[in-house]
Amino acid sequence: MFRARTERVIKTIICEIVEECVNRGHSVSETLVGFMVKAVVLNPTNGFDVDHTLSEEDVQRLKQLCLDKLTEESSPGLDTIKMQLYFEMNYALRREFLAEIHRILEFKLSGVRREITDNRAKSRDDFHTLYHQIITYILLRSAIGSPANFNCVQDTNAAALQSVLPLNDLGAFLVLLKKDKEQQLKELTMIVTGIRIFNEASKQKEVVLAVPAVLQEALQVSDRSIKNELSITQGLVWRYTAVLEKLTHPNIQSAQCEMPINQLKQALYNVRQHESFLKILQSDASVCCQRMESRQAKLSSVLKQLRQTVQPNTAIPGSTVFPLFKAVTKLWFELQDEAELLHILSNITVGLKPFLVSQAKRFSKAYLDSLLEATEVKTDANRLAASSVEQIDPNLVNTQAWLLPHANDRLKELPLEYNGFCGYMFVNRDGLLLPGNPSIGVLEHKERFYAFSSREAALAFASSPDDFVAQVAEKSKFFPELFQLLRLHQQLPSARSYSEREPGQSLWPMHINKREIGIQTDTHPVETHIDKSYEWNEWELRRKAIKLANIRTTVTHSMQTNLSHMRRDNVSQTWLPKEAVSQTMRESGSNVPNPQTYLHGLRGQRDATVLKVDLTRPVEEK
Repeated sequence: MFRARTERVIKTIICEIVEECVNRGHSVSETLVGFMVKAVVLNPTNGFDVDHTLSEEDVQRLKQLCLDKLTEESSPGLDTIKMQLYFEMNYALRREFLAEIHRILEFKLSGVRREITDNRAKSRDDFHTLYHQIITYILLRSAIGSPANFNCVQDTNAAALQSVLPLNDLGAFLVLLKKDKEQQLKELTMIVTGIRIFNEASKQKEVVLAVPAVLQEALQVSDRSIKNELSITQGLVWRYTAVLEKLTHPNIQSAQCEMPINQLKQALYNVRQHESFLKILQSDASVCCQRMESRQAKLSSVLKQLRQTVQPNTAIPGSTVFPLFKAVTKLWFELQDEAELLHILSNITVGLKPFLVSQAKRFSKAYLDSLLEATEVKTDANRLAASSVEQIDPNLVNTQAWLLPHANDRLKELPLEYNGFCGYMFVNRDGLLLPGNPSIGVLEHKERFYAFSSREAALAFASSPDDFVAQVAEKSKFFPELFQLLRLHQQLPSARSYSEREPGQSLWPMHINKREIGIQTDTHPVETHIDKSYEWNEWELRRKAIKLANIRTTVTHSMQTNLSHMRRDNVSQTWLPKEAVSQTMRESGSNVPNPQTYLHGLRGQRDATVLKVDLTRPVEEK
């Protein structure tokens, strides 16, 4: 009851904050507001107790804090949260992307396919119209040319479709069922597209397919744009890391440092999150490029085989070449899917760029250079190379389990806590993010794996891992964008990570509606076999055997009676009765008087005599 009431209060607060943000000229989603409400409540400095009911004063203060956070100008922390929500709403697994691509394609083709399968052509003009619709469908599905291009239509008609389905054979297509028409249409598309691709490749000296402009753009732009963005972002990451490593050094007193360290931390978290997302996109883009190269090689191989099979002035049976044409088309469609997926990944990359504007406005390149002075900017690769020689000695810490590179080949594939960052440096340097190096050694504690930036950090963390885990969770509450960046959904159950959630699940677990349901199953899911001719009585079986034996010696006789002799069906027809009306010359009627009787003395007197009075009046008086 308390949880349900709290959820209702939070939902009301979210709606009010969204409305107030709109009034102030800021468009925010309910998901973003819900995230901010939870983040403000979890922040220890705000003084909210999640185990107690919020008073009216607490609600108003919570709303004001959330409004201040959501309407803050040039806030890297807010931009990081918006970036995380954008990535959650737009990124999906590879199979989900491909399923969506196929769904959109089928939706676009459904209208043309319906016109073809529902066509009832009768005249010659109708047949020509249907034939043109089939050509349009093939061009749209293959994405090789446009139905508005006369040369493409002629090429599809004369060079491909006429050899598979001549115009005179459309009558056989029309008599098919709708489902069979759809299947036939798919077969035609596969064969005709394969023929067109083969004809295009045959014009070249080498069997290399000229990739159309759409695929060429996807190949050249997508992967390159992601790599360029990642390179720029990593440069910022290394510069911010070097600045914060300098400002958070123990030799520098906090009173002497007048730099906006919190804003620098938010900027670092912003570019680190951008780097993390770009690495995911780059990984998917690399897979797409590898698959496209593989499909290109297979396509060239099949086209070469087709060139050897199809010889000029030689009749080749369709059962020999049609499977090869279908294989060509299948590879071509797979290439299209990969190119479209690359295009989607490129669009997501472009959509992430606006969330870097705040940190760029607050900290220009010249300002960062002034903070760095003579400080060396180390890349993540430099840090990993320098710390790789500092391998941990498990004998020094016998109380903990360590995984070392020489003893575990799959060390780099382990799901490291804090997204691979060093938890000790995050606590000891007040929020500094340094990448952990698995080559030093990976600590296994309570079925979780931790990597560290140095051997000293590893030994210090291993001395009291539970304390450091608690401190990491506590410090991250001051920066809500770290819930996703460090994957702290297990330490903070109310802040689920996008990467660990199920597809389609929201960022914050809202109130779960429960209901009672009942399930009923059959008593006997498998029907029992009942043999109605079964007999358990031996004497009954003997009687049946004697009866069957007697039937062998009997003869069937038939006879005919007088009633059945020459019997036939007779039909007779009669005139229906007609309606008749008669009328008399005059109307007459009779009436009788209405009898009325009054009885006196029935009540009030015990020994009184009952008197009956006839009150019937003659009919004439009425």
